[in-house]
Amino acid sequence: MITIFDKVRDVDFISVFVRMVFAFTCGGVIGLERSYKNRPAGFRTHILVCIGATIASMTGVFLYLEQNIPTDVSRIGAQVVSGLGFIGAGTIIVTKKPKVKGLTTAAGLWATGIIGLAIGAGFYEGAIIATALILITETGFFRFGRRIKHEPEYVIYLSYHHKPALDSVLRYCKDHKMAITNLQVEGTNDSEGSIYSAKIFLHPRSGAIVDKEKLIESVKNTKGVKESKIEARVYLAGLKGLK
Repeated sequence: MITIFDKVRDVDFISVFVRMVFAFTCGGVIGLERSYKNRPAGFRTHILVCIGATIASMTGVFLYLEQNIPTDVSRIGAQVVSGLGFIGAGTIIVTKKPKVKGLTTAAGLWATGIIGLAIGAGFYEGAIIATALILITETGFFRFGRRIKHEPEYVIYLSYHHKPALDSVLRYCKDHKMAITNLQVEGTNDSEGSIYSAKIFLHPRSGAIVDKEKLIESVKNTKGVKESKIEARVYLAGLKGLK
């Protein structure tokens, strides 16, 4: 441990002041990066989360050391961790396209709260290292993450009259090393009799290369298939979009 922090690990006015300022600084630094990118939770939100977690952590320590109340000093901190999940959920947005935004911000808020707990407990070294690593992750790894190649998830929309048509499509997918991650089937009636609609979610197995054009042609020419459409969904840096 760094000895310079030993004088401000006790619960007194100077120590409380230092911890609050430290929480303000760590939360503000992380929040600035989020505000710069126009994320749902920015500068003020991160500061409030970090300060709130800090005072919660210090309250548990104060009750145990100064008030001699027999209590678990980590219990209040544990409730803070649970509560941060609700705050983070408010930053996650699902758009019409199917896109999911705000996951990184939610994780950053949660981590900022944990940093606040560490500061409140006097664990300054851990708070400093965590703050630095979070900043590196949110800034330095942003472009790096977008360069990582992701295999798309394919979604096949299928209309057919008889079950063997669906079986043939599923068999083709399995034979070409595509894992079926989800399957949704609905049935209705029209002038030609019963008609079924299926939504098949596929993901290439490890090392498999999918030829989208060939997949489209094979599904379209499958006996019994009335209509078909295929979408490729790509996951990049926490976002899901259509390709």
